[in-house]
Formats: sequence, structure tokens, C-alpha cells
Amino acid sequence: MEQFSTDAKTLERMAVMLKAMADPNRLRIMNVLMDGESCNCEFVDSLGLPANLLSHHLHVLKKAGLVDSRHDAIDRRWIYYSVNEDAVAQWNQWWGQFFDTSRIQHCKKLCGPEGQLMPVDPQHVVLK
Repeated sequence: MEQFSTDAKTLERMAVMLKAMADPNRLRIMNVLMDGESCNCEFVDSLGLPANLLSHHLHVLKKAGLVDSRHDAIDRRWIYYSVNEDAVAQWNQWWGQFFDTSRIQHCKKLCGPEGQLMPVDPQHVVLK
């Protein structure tokens, strides 16, 4: 996602990311990861989630591209998780552009009864 786009593919990727982030436990996991790399035991201690539920949530976050993992160099049974900084930076930029208020366009044509009466600037319509 190099430049801002609202094409179908980008919006589909956004939906996947939003679905991943729509769970409070995943938000809690991402919040912990924003403080740095973490392993399962640290998540279990800080979040109080059972290991199997934690594993599920981490899998969803990884699938959405928001979390990376690596195995311990000495004992590969240990897995460390971290924020995918590039993905988070790209989504942060995209969201800023998506919700940029300068993109908001005002209605140019009123289709209802109000528009039948006369062409009106919708910013100056006073409803009683």
C-alpha cells in the first residue's frame, strides 16, 4: 500500500484488518506489543488469557499482517511476537488519509422533495 487508494482490493484488506482488531483481547495484545516484543508467557501473565485463546488471537493478528513472530535462536520452542511496524505505519497513514476531512464533499443534488422546490446549497438548508 504505497499510496492512498480506495480500490476494492485495498478496502478488502482494510476489512480483514478491522475484523482482526474488532476483538477487545486482540486490542489488548496489540497494546502490549506496542511496548515491545513479547512471548506467550508474558502475554499470559499480563493479559490473563489461556494459552490456547492467546494462540488463536495471535494467529488472527498474524494473518491480518499486523503481528510478526520469530523463534528463539537457542531453543526454537520459544516464539517471540512483535508488531509489524511497516504494516502499522502504512495503515496509520492510510487511515489518516481516509478520514481526512478535506475529502468530505457536500451533496450537490438533493433528490427528495427539498430538491424539487429549488436548487439549494445543502450547507444553508434550515430544517424546522
